[in-house]
Amino acid sequence: MPLSDHPPPPTPEEALQRLIDGNRRFQQNIANLQARIFRPEMAERSPLPFAIVLGCSDARTPVEILFDQGLGDLFVVRVAGNIVAPSIVGSIEFAAEQFGTRLVVVLGHTRCGAIAATLRAIRTGSGPGSKNLRSITDRIAPHIQGLTTIEAEPGADPLQLSRQATRANVRNSASHLRHASQLLEEKVLSGHLVVVGAEYELETGIVHFFDGTPKLSA
Repeated sequence: MPLSDHPPPPTPEEALQRLIDGNRRFQQNIANLQARIFRPEMAERSPLPFAIVLGCSDARTPVEILFDQGLGDLFVVRVAGNIVAPSIVGSIEFAAEQFGTRLVVVLGHTRCGAIAATLRAIRTGSGPGSKNLRSITDRIAPHIQGLTTIEAEPGADPLQLSRQATRANVRNSASHLRHASQLLEEKVLSGHLVVVGAEYELETGIVHFFDGTPKLSA
């Protein structure tokens, strides 16, 4: 159950707006660096993350920095290719139940290595040599398989293909989380939890929200 001695968490719409505003500050190089300064009292304070983010492990995508958030603001889970596995579901269940956090964001990004490796495996018919790496590409492959036909088209843009594959993978991960467990599904169906998909553009610093995004007030 959510911690009872704290104010209620922000609505999914409020949480999403905070992420959008933070990403805008990041793009404009006006980040609030004070929020990320070490403070010993943080050890005694219960975290109250206003959003849960499932992101990719890519070193260029540090979630708290992209959204200009401070210590304790976000509950972040990172794994190559932002895939959904049982341990990922369990981590997100923990945050949603323990803190009452109402927004989950699945965050992919352009030029993703896991997506590139999966596209290569589909194209060549030969996956990574490591079974652990294959456990990642095998989770992504079914959801981007049909996109590889685009490569054969005249003038096909490999970066555009990668981007389409990234978004398809994000949509699948978001859908998986909405139905991954009874706990999460009940929260989604009751309107208490919203799961959205997003893509971070390495080229611009912009995060685009495109899947399941709730309406924001004007």
